[in-house]
Amino acid sequence: MKIYIGNLSAEINEHQLRQLFQIFGQVQSVVIIRDKFTHGSRGFGYVRMPNKEAALQAISKLDGKKLRGRKLKVNQARHKSRGFSGRERRCKCAPWDTETFIKI
Repeated sequence: MKIYIGNLSAEINEHQLRQLFQIFGQVQSVVIIRDKFTHGSRGFGYVRMPNKEAALQAISKLDGKKLRGRKLKVNQARHKSRGFSGRERRCKCAPWDTETFIKI
């Protein structure tokens, strides 16, 4: 199960996050999302745990707990939405249709 961890202190690293979650069971992977230019923490990350019960226990016990002075937001990760498709981006309020626009 993939777990979202939000409101992370910039001082927390992947090793420390792994240690925190290993209290509840095996951890497959840990990633802290970083700014692509500064490489500093963006304040959130993900932990993947293979055992669903252990993951749910970690969520239950860690959500709202303080770590380095910050109250953690811990929950099951949601699937990323894909955003808009090409059709959805078209403006439906234009006073012309595609054929008229091409003629212009």
